[in-house]
Order: sequence, then C-alpha cells, then structure tokens
Amino acid sequence: MDARTRGNYRMLSDKELVEYARSARENAYCPYSGFAVGAALLAESGRVYLGANSENVSFGGTICAERAALAAALTAGERRFLALAVAAGDTPVAPCGICRQALAEFGDLTVLRAAAQGEEILRTTLSALLPEAFLTYRPQDGEERRAHG
Repeated sequence: MDARTRGNYRMLSDKELVEYARSARENAYCPYSGFAVGAALLAESGRVYLGANSENVSFGGTICAERAALAAALTAGERRFLALAVAAGDTPVAPCGICRQALAEFGDLTVLRAAAQGEEILRTTLSALLPEAFLTYRPQDGEERRAHG
C-alpha cells in the first residue's frame, strides 16, 4: 500500500502497519507458550485496530491477536477492512485457520506477515491463505445467507 489519504485519515504503508502490529505485540499475555503475537487491522475508514494474543490456562480460552484486533474493530462499528499486519517470532508468521475464517466473514484483504524484528515483510491476501473459506449458511428456513465479504 502506498501512503495516501482516505477521508480524514492518511493510509499507511506496509512498513507502518507492521510497526503497529509490533507495538501491539508488546502487550501480549503469553505465559504458557512465550510466543507473543501482535496484529494491526486497517479498516476502510483509515483507522487501525490493534490486538495482542491473550493466553488462558485452559488453552480453549486463548484469543489470538488477529481476532482481538477484529473484535476491537467490530466493537467500534467497523465492517470493511483493507489490510492486516501480523508480527511474531523469528520469521514471518501467518494467521491461524480460525483467524483466517473469522476475517473472511468480512471479505478479502491484504495480509502482511512479519517477524517480531527485521525488515522482511511478506505480502499476500486472505483469499490466498484461505482459498475456500466457508461463507454461506443455509438455516432450516432454507434461505441462504452469505457473509459480508
């Protein structure tokens, strides 16, 4: 992404969005794995929502950084997204499967993968990471419902 404006917000470069994810990573709660993850989700409005992973001793209660950022954005009323940056570990990481599916609910977006430090940023799309996302639901009334994407 080139730096540009949308409404009253300046759009961010890939490197800037990754830096937001790295700053969110500083707040990760990961006493069990020691694997801190940060995410920054850029909404179409130009606002950036941050998330950090939050582990739980039951593991099932763990929240990934990407879904934490998505929840923050949804709570603020956002529904359209342009890009997600994820930063963790020694090499660039990708969102897990459940995070990919949660994000797919809102359409395709750019995914920036980065390590906790360094210059390497891998750029892909959500649809490349999850090529056959589950986006259709047909309840008992037979009326098909599709995700926002």
